Amino acid sequence: MWRVLAGVAACAWAQQPGVHVEEFHPSMPLWTCDDSGCSKSMQSIVLDANWRWLHNGQYTNCYKDGDFDSSLCPDPLACAENCHLEGNSEKQYKSTYGITTTDNGIKMNFVTTDKYGSNFGSRVYMMDGPDKYKIFKLKNREFSLTVDMFYMPCGLNGAVYFVEMDADGGKANARASGGVNNAGAKYGTGYCDAQCPHDMKFMEGKANVLSWNASHNPPIGKWGACCAEMDIWEANSRATAYTPHPCSITGTYVCEGTECGDNSKDERYEGVCDKDGCDFNSWRLGDPDFYGRGKDFTVNARKKITVVTQFITEGNTDDGDLIDIRRFYVQDGKVIPNSNISIAGVTGNSITDQVCADMKEAFGDVDDYTRKGGLKAMGEALDRGMVLVMSLWDDAEANMLWLDSKYPLDKEPTEPGVDRGPCRTDTGKPSYLREKFPDARVRYGKIKVGTIGSTMLGGGEGGGADDGKWDDNRRLRGFDGYI
Repeated sequence: MWRVLAGVAACAWAQQPGVHVEEFHPSMPLWTCDDSGCSKSMQSIVLDANWRWLHNGQYTNCYKDGDFDSSLCPDPLACAENCHLEGNSEKQYKSTYGITTTDNGIKMNFVTTDKYGSNFGSRVYMMDGPDKYKIFKLKNREFSLTVDMFYMPCGLNGAVYFVEMDADGGKANARASGGVNNAGAKYGTGYCDAQCPHDMKFMEGKANVLSWNASHNPPIGKWGACCAEMDIWEANSRATAYTPHPCSITGTYVCEGTECGDNSKDERYEGVCDKDGCDFNSWRLGDPDFYGRGKDFTVNARKKITVVTQFITEGNTDDGDLIDIRRFYVQDGKVIPNSNISIAGVTGNSITDQVCADMKEAFGDVDDYTRKGGLKAMGEALDRGMVLVMSLWDDAEANMLWLDSKYPLDKEPTEPGVDRGPCRTDTGKPSYLREKFPDARVRYGKIKVGTIGSTMLGGGEGGGADDGKWDDNRRLRGFDGYI
């Protein structure tokens, strides 16, 4: 929800493969489970194309300081033909982008600085071999992962989610539309999500140079990259939500004008995707004691958490319509059911079409979720197959207030649905976070997919010994001050 590029300095983007560094894909395990147990396979991850160096095949930048070089990128197609998307070595994944492997997954750092500049956050995709993304089909399935959120303060978002990207990174679609994308999934191309982001530099093998606004934060172009999105885990150590975002289109769709649903044009609910989604945020839904930092919460974000999401279908069959998205947690060896909704007019503890409709009415929100097809449309996207995304980002557009604070700011905090978490409204600004929490980080691991009920094991170990600065920036409950 409200996702934009976290931020990166001294980097750029392209659609031709690089020539200087052979691309390395860090390894990451995946477990596939059923009633008889789980089997482990070694997959890998790839860094998104938007974080990479773009050059002309030698050492001249095609993109620098937020703008394209007009001589190399005079128009969308020429830019794609002229510019090369460079590979990254194993060392660069760590030293430039702050991405390292762990025993069972990956660690992503927030700020990483080298001699070329500073990188802020990152986004990676799970691969299925060297040249294609892993495609997950999750109807009538369960997906689980273990997360470590100890070093994730207010204002940051450690996000794990699925989007309907093309398995080849858009290479075939580029050819079909007259574009050039010879880099493909190997170099992390083809991203899209339900926010129809305008900051993607290439779409369908053409550069997004038309009406490029280098002064916007982040810089954006005329086109947006839209597709269905299923947010499994959007969280810091103070708040979390899981959210389906159905769309009226299939696959990756390049939007222009009203169909992008741009906030700046007051067209948010006129686009092809449901940008709000139907978010299950326990704090927003009336249970502020369910998830948070410390032993007083049902789910303690100071410890590792296994997050389990079940995609329930009609008749419990692979071809049935999606009718429910359920959530469980595992911590300290105990299975913890999701929190119960405790607001007037809404009951339940999972995402169903009825819960979503009742929630929209209770909060006075536009029900674009139902208009875009609800769970049936989301299930159809899951059935077509989606790509796994893992990221760490800050939010230049809304300071992550929609996740962990009071939002929107033009409404009274006492209005239903406005209070979404305990964080202060002034601590989500990227400039503040990058200065105070450059050492923020998140870990994702033990990713499992399987039949319903087959993956719920683990979670609850460790966490840091001392909260220190990581306990800052929350509001005191029942008090108009902060600690």
